[in-house]
Amino acid sequence: MTARSAGADDGSDEALALLREAPPAPPEHETPPAGGGSAEPGPPSDRTAPRRPAAVWDDARAVAARAGRAAPGHSHRVPLESALGEVLTQPLTALTDLPSFDTSAMDGWAVAGPGPWAVRDGGVLAGHSAPGTLADGEAVRIATGARIPAGATAVIRSEHARSDDARTQLQADRVVLHGQDIRPRGQECRSGDVLLPATALVTPAVLGLAAAAGYDELSTVPRPRVEILVLGDELLTQGLPHDGLIRDALGPMLGFWLRALGADVIGTRRLKDDAGALLAAVTSSSADLVITTGGTAAGPVDHVHPVLRKAGAELLVDGVAVRPGHPMLLAQIGVGKHLVGLPGNPLAAVSGLLTLAEPLLRELAGRPKPVTYTAPLRNEVQGHPHDTRLVPVVHRAERVVPLHYNGPAMLRGIAAADGLAVVAPGGARAGEEVEILDLPWSQAGSGGGCFT
Repeated sequence: MTARSAGADDGSDEALALLREAPPAPPEHETPPAGGGSAEPGPPSDRTAPRRPAAVWDDARAVAARAGRAAPGHSHRVPLESALGEVLTQPLTALTDLPSFDTSAMDGWAVAGPGPWAVRDGGVLAGHSAPGTLADGEAVRIATGARIPAGATAVIRSEHARSDDARTQLQADRVVLHGQDIRPRGQECRSGDVLLPATALVTPAVLGLAAAAGYDELSTVPRPRVEILVLGDELLTQGLPHDGLIRDALGPMLGFWLRALGADVIGTRRLKDDAGALLAAVTSSSADLVITTGGTAAGPVDHVHPVLRKAGAELLVDGVAVRPGHPMLLAQIGVGKHLVGLPGNPLAAVSGLLTLAEPLLRELAGRPKPVTYTAPLRNEVQGHPHDTRLVPVVHRAERVVPLHYNGPAMLRGIAAADGLAVVAPGGARAGEEVEILDLPWSQAGSGGGCFT
């Protein structure tokens, strides 16, 4: 698959400056966090257990997906309006013929046999019982969607027929074919037909089909329940940064992003850098997935690793060889319960969402894996010597353009982006094909749309 075109460049210096690939971002540990916690692992301390090598990016995503598949499956029955964005656990089987009776496809005349036809008084409207049987040579007015009278052999559209001055005789302006403009009973499906398989995503169109087929409720996979814990003494929830305090960039963003990934966000809590408070929050959460921000490195207030050890959690991924975001982690903290620790820097946190949270949530929700595709780069992208890089890009004329402002603490680039380019260690040349991770709101086939 090739990149989708998103329009041509506007040619302005300002636009080109935004779209140009920036110089290499400084090493992530040199960038102060903007959203809670340390940016990168510091030197080993007696607070931490020996750290395993960082996982390869593809391997980390595979581990997260397997963790979601291994979790106990659930199903519930919900009203149609509550099923949007969820996945069917049972096939959608027609409970009735569609249509359930012969109906008129057009406004016009129901006629019986060859014309001309004697016109009956009255007419047939949608939602009303059909009149008595039409005899050969008779016609009656009929509305779109109305039930076809017994004996009728065709419908003539209003614009294709004319009546005499007394409106007692009807003639057609063209040849009338048997069955024309009649939707026969069962044309779309018969009762018992499988309309959609289990695992189908419930879209607005699926809701309409289910209603037409006779459903009031659907059996679906519940949305995974997610709780967000935003960590950090330095975070403000309003106003301008001051006195060493900074605005929380992740709290306002993560809930909407996770909903776009199919989650039911049950709450966002802000915690100070307090190990006891974090332990209590993690162990008492009723969520299927706990998301933490910051505190995943080895600094003096990075409490996530010690808390996970106290909670008896199993670390499934402890660091990923990706920039930005390599101190991310994934842990199992109970049966069917997981924690994804995101770095505190905003773009690094986005990297963690798409690396670990997205595949885990996708499998928990039973959603299909997005179709992967590549696109050629317009410009060269400098790479990390050993780690994968995730670089914000926009689609332009069948290529993707790497965006400026792609440091781990920056959101300016990702806010303008269509997706992230996956750049292998060592970088990529102009024209080279790279994998693209679409953002949830820019996917052509994201399923359920944004924020469902």
